[in-house]
Amino acid sequence: MPMRTVIAALVLAMLVTGAEANEPFYKGKRLNLLINFAAGGPADIEGRIFARHFARHIDGAPGIVIQNRDGAGGLVGTNYLGEVAPRDGTSVGYLTAAAWNYVVDPAAYRIDFGTFEFIAYQPANIVYFVRTDTRPGVKDGASLLRATGLVAGGLAADSSKDLKIRLSLDILGVPYKYVTGFRSAAPARLALQRGEINFFSESSPSYFGSIEPALVKSGEAIPVWYDPIYDGRTFAPFKPMDEQRVPSFVDFHRALKGAPPSGLKWDVYRTNLAVDAAMLRTIVLPPGSPAAAVNALRNAIERLNRDEEFAKEALKALQFVPQYVTNANLNAQVRSNLTVKPEIRSFVADYIKQR
Repeated sequence: MPMRTVIAALVLAMLVTGAEANEPFYKGKRLNLLINFAAGGPADIEGRIFARHFARHIDGAPGIVIQNRDGAGGLVGTNYLGEVAPRDGTSVGYLTAAAWNYVVDPAAYRIDFGTFEFIAYQPANIVYFVRTDTRPGVKDGASLLRATGLVAGGLAADSSKDLKIRLSLDILGVPYKYVTGFRSAAPARLALQRGEINFFSESSPSYFGSIEPALVKSGEAIPVWYDPIYDGRTFAPFKPMDEQRVPSFVDFHRALKGAPPSGLKWDVYRTNLAVDAAMLRTIVLPPGSPAAAVNALRNAIERLNRDEEFAKEALKALQFVPQYVTNANLNAQVRSNLTVKPEIRSFVADYIKQR
């Protein structure tokens, strides 16, 4: 073969290789989005709205296929993503409660959750409320401390919701009876309306969408505090509740007890905030996924956070607009929050048994 032909072939090969290197990672690929809860529930509805708009922001415009793998409080889907799903960037998880479940029982995870590639997480805010006819009558937060016959409802003894309800009341020294086992927030909400329980908590979308219009405006219930935003280092207010003059739990405790909360139960509460409230939803790739995939999806998340069409649909369907935290140091940040003191984990295990 003439030398000129060889050189031309080499130049052409280099040009083709260079062009391929510059192509978006996801060009010509399909992205499977795994949701670790059943179809039709809050996690699924939110995940599908997310997927519909997320796809438009990924360089290379891959198609997105949604897969629900529910069971064991989300553990089935999380384990599948870590164990079975391909690690080539084509499978991503939209996981709920995975971070807190890992902190509570890491042995249940067949793949160490801390080794996943973290793309983003979504903080959540919880609002706590009480029926006003709770004896001898609850008209404001201060009168909750004098309440008798308080019955706090929950979903499961090991759920984050139940733990924070119990911990907050214990920290405040409010006597209560604890009833758990409601299959979801909806039947628990109905039980509260019937007076079968009189203390409960809801995520801010559910609070503003159901509790405020149905119970607060009618005078049947009042909000008493909310979970502040907490990243493991500093607290930040949740503006919608502050605008309604409802305090965070930290401020509630300080106002009524004269000092901020402290002690082991408060350490557990803060740990829960830093993990579950800060990272209720986590968007992750399996361990060992390509760096190019991680970067492409994080860039897409940043664009999604500025997407007005996504915001409009989310506000209509969810009553709030999810904002996803992402940055180049996310892996280190999340893994630090997943590392908790042994005494915290031991306390939670014992506390669950004490229900």
